[in-house]
Amino acid sequence: MERLPPMDLMRSEKMTLVQLIIPAESAHRAVSYLGELGLLQFRDLNSEKSPFQRTFVNQVKRCAEISRKLFFKDQISKAGVVSSDPVMQPDIHLEDLEIQLAEHEHVLTEMNSNSEKLQQSYMELLEFKVVLQKASAILFSNHGHAVPEERELEENINSKGDYVETPFLFEQETSMEPTNQSGLRFISGTICKSKVLSFERMLFRATRGNMLFNQEPADDQLMDPISNEMIEKAVFVVLFSGERARTKILKICEAFGAHSYPVPEDISKQRQIINEVSSRLADIEATLDAGTRHRNKALASVGDNVEKWMDMVRREKAVYDTLNMLNFDVTKKCLVGEGWCPISATAQIQEALQRATFDSNSLVGIIFHSMDALESPPTYFRTNNFTSPYQEIVDAYGVARYQEANPAVYTVITFPFLFAVMFGDWGHGICLLLGALVLIACEKKLSAQRLGSFMEMLFGGRYVLLLMSLFSIYCGLIYNEFFCVPFHIFGVSAYKCRDNSCRDAHTIGLVKYRETYPFGVDPRWRGSRSELAFLNSLKMKMSILLGVVHMNLGIMLSYFNACFFVNSIDIRYQFVPQMIFLNSLFGYLSLLIVVKWCTGSQADLYHVMIYMFLSPFEKLGENQLFWGQGVLQVVLLLSALIAVPWMLFPKPFILKKLYDERFFQGQTYGKLNTTEMETEVEPGSAGQHQEEFNFSEVFVHQMIHAIEFVLGSVSNTASYLRLWALRYENIIIRIIGLVVFAFATAFILLMMESLSAFLHALRLHWVEFQNKFYYGDGYKFKPFSFASLIDDEN
Repeated sequence: MERLPPMDLMRSEKMTLVQLIIPAESAHRAVSYLGELGLLQFRDLNSEKSPFQRTFVNQVKRCAEISRKLFFKDQISKAGVVSSDPVMQPDIHLEDLEIQLAEHEHVLTEMNSNSEKLQQSYMELLEFKVVLQKASAILFSNHGHAVPEERELEENINSKGDYVETPFLFEQETSMEPTNQSGLRFISGTICKSKVLSFERMLFRATRGNMLFNQEPADDQLMDPISNEMIEKAVFVVLFSGERARTKILKICEAFGAHSYPVPEDISKQRQIINEVSSRLADIEATLDAGTRHRNKALASVGDNVEKWMDMVRREKAVYDTLNMLNFDVTKKCLVGEGWCPISATAQIQEALQRATFDSNSLVGIIFHSMDALESPPTYFRTNNFTSPYQEIVDAYGVARYQEANPAVYTVITFPFLFAVMFGDWGHGICLLLGALVLIACEKKLSAQRLGSFMEMLFGGRYVLLLMSLFSIYCGLIYNEFFCVPFHIFGVSAYKCRDNSCRDAHTIGLVKYRETYPFGVDPRWRGSRSELAFLNSLKMKMSILLGVVHMNLGIMLSYFNACFFVNSIDIRYQFVPQMIFLNSLFGYLSLLIVVKWCTGSQADLYHVMIYMFLSPFEKLGENQLFWGQGVLQVVLLLSALIAVPWMLFPKPFILKKLYDERFFQGQTYGKLNTTEMETEVEPGSAGQHQEEFNFSEVFVHQMIHAIEFVLGSVSNTASYLRLWALRYENIIIRIIGLVVFAFATAFILLMMESLSAFLHALRLHWVEFQNKFYYGDGYKFKPFSFASLIDDEN
């Protein structure tokens, strides 16, 4: 921790624009070391060039080709090969890897090709065997119509050569030459079961009914020899007469994707062929098993190193992509690059560059120096597993402008707390807590796995869930709700019934007989006649108080932003009138709520706030809460009215005056001496080009900002009434509905209600809180880092 540079959590790290002049012989190693460090964001100096016009395009193509050759990973996963501990030479070069991959690719491609041919022959013979068995039964049933002619198959079945190279059986001649031209013939084969009816209808039409069609479904699914898909098939036999009918039937078979096989009519020859086909199937199966073992062995030898190879290729490609963002100098001996880095990391970057110079044996060192920037630097917040999800919540609205106040510092507490105000039930909070603890306990295991989108979101926000659950338990104890049921946790209730029967509890009400319940809502309020009015009043007023405090915090942060950027105009003509307007109305309402709670007054606050505008000089009467309230209301109302033009008019005219002063002094370009004008352009940037001042545009912008704040103060305060969440408090079904209640609790309340509360809390932070001070128009610091390549791959 002592080695970490100091960083203000409120502000992003200070950045600097640097230039690197790298000798060509050490460029690759220097960029690689910077990728391992991950603290420099390169600027693309060749943005006007297409990817094919850049210097290292051939190297990038080469890496892409090598990556294509690394197809072993999918095959290893598909084959279920378990690799041993990876062992690889640490000093292997890309050229050696390319040679090794070419050899492995050639061997595995040849193995896969032979295996596919064998598999196709195997499935073809298996289909032929089924046809022989089924067609024999069909022919026996039509024996009276069969002819004695048959085809010779021994030369196809008992081939002497390599059976892998023999033609497929469905490609061989399937004709049956009869002894006379008027004899009855037949064609047998297989067809997809779903096409049988259409196939038979087409045959009937083509032959005009001069055929006999029989079919028998296969017992098991068969793999199609052409498409390699498992489908349900049927064996068919078509009996016909004439050469023209044969030609038509064969064309129809081809059109329907049917496979024809030659089947002899003689029973003894059928049995002989079946035996020979079975023997050949056994031989092919043994060959396939031996080939699979040999292929798996080859994949296992590759699998030990495939992950490291893939990581190496990814890194090499990333290095050359980065080198393509650099330019050669006029001598073509050095590469010139620019980029952003944290000021605190310059020493580490220089050390990495020195190591690159030494390891590459370069005689010329790498030049590294800072530059003046004409653009705003990127925003960089150093986060960890706990703060990262809160920073992502803020960045989803917009990335912070360089060095403006970071809302994530306050979101760590305010977001889960406002969620809990709406979710508030300590029974549901315990369920969320258990889920968060499980995710945290399995952190190492889950972080190493590839999770789905939903689980990845839950796992990334595990610490958000933890704080949300803890605050939910706290607010649930205040509301005294355990799955919407009250409990006497902190002692006996301060109220009791008027008699032993408690018949008047829901009509007349209860009687207070002892001191107030020590913590949270008294459980006796549940079921009483004033339950709804009391809880509504409590939650509504509490929501207003929390909202006013939250909005005041946002305005205060705008003050700290103005102080940090030395912008006195924003302090005098934006922060001050905004504080006056908001607190003159809603701050005053919050004061009335607190005074009413403390004094127990019966004053009608609705009446007080409405007649503060309609009749500000009218006496309050019984609605007066303290002495001098009427005078204070008039002063606050006038202050709110004055604050509106205060926000609208002075700032545009002052900015116009500052511009005119600079223009008359002849300063048409450069950095203003007055910081107010500077921050309007881009706070934190070094040396902006001041364009012509457009008064109407600035005035309209300020008017929109003022109107938005005035109207937004009302709507934003009303938005905090979302925290005033009403829920049904009784469990109607107790025995029969126990399962229904558990299901509703787990899937409706815990999931839907928590999602609703999460989205409402998100809106309160994005709209009601952050719009008071947060510009959110910056861009993230994205350094060149090998670690990010792994994250993107996952």
